[in-house]
Amino acid sequence: MKWFNTLVPFLKTVYPKRLWRLPSKKEKVFYLTFDDGPIPEVTPWVLQQLKKYRAQATFFCLGKNIEKHPGILQQIREGAHQIGNHTFDHLNGWKVNTDEYLQDVTQFEKLGHSTAYFRPPYGKCTSAQAKAILKKGYKIVMWDIISEDYNKNLSPEHCLRTVLSQAKNGSIIIFHDSLKAEKNLREIFPKVLKHYSNLGYVFKKLP
Repeated sequence: MKWFNTLVPFLKTVYPKRLWRLPSKKEKVFYLTFDDGPIPEVTPWVLQQLKKYRAQATFFCLGKNIEKHPGILQQIREGAHQIGNHTFDHLNGWKVNTDEYLQDVTQFEKLGHSTAYFRPPYGKCTSAQAKAILKKGYKIVMWDIISEDYNKNLSPEHCLRTVLSQAKNGSIIIFHDSLKAEKNLREIFPKVLKHYSNLGYVFKKLP
């Protein structure tokens, strides 16, 4: 989805009600986000890395993974991190109708984990779906940088360059706590934390 990163400035004007970046005049800050977890193979390791740098993050969880691994979700909460709705089954909004999409969002909600934040899987939802999500009281969170860690055809070095070359104050950055992304994530995430910590940045969950 490298093409998506290049389109972000244009998309911000098309979808101004969605969150893309949260620049601050008071501090140097990034908003780290993780999609598709929680899973035991990756998420606890992510939490360990965050703890080393006193960093906070927002985890856009899949309902089906919360259902399978409630203990890991509890670890996320105990670390004072934020949780977001990423649907129950990782639906592509462009491939299902609005009723089906909203049913999947609601199925996540029935697990009892309230949140003000929603991120559409693949960044794809129709205008009708987005309108309905906003009406439910969610903030739709997009991003201005996606690390592409999930792409097995890309090297860790490429993913790292993507983040380091594009990140700026207030960036919302996507990583994935998933098996598909694990190899690249384990290589690049500690380096991102170290690099920007040395530059005086702090890492926060969505406010």
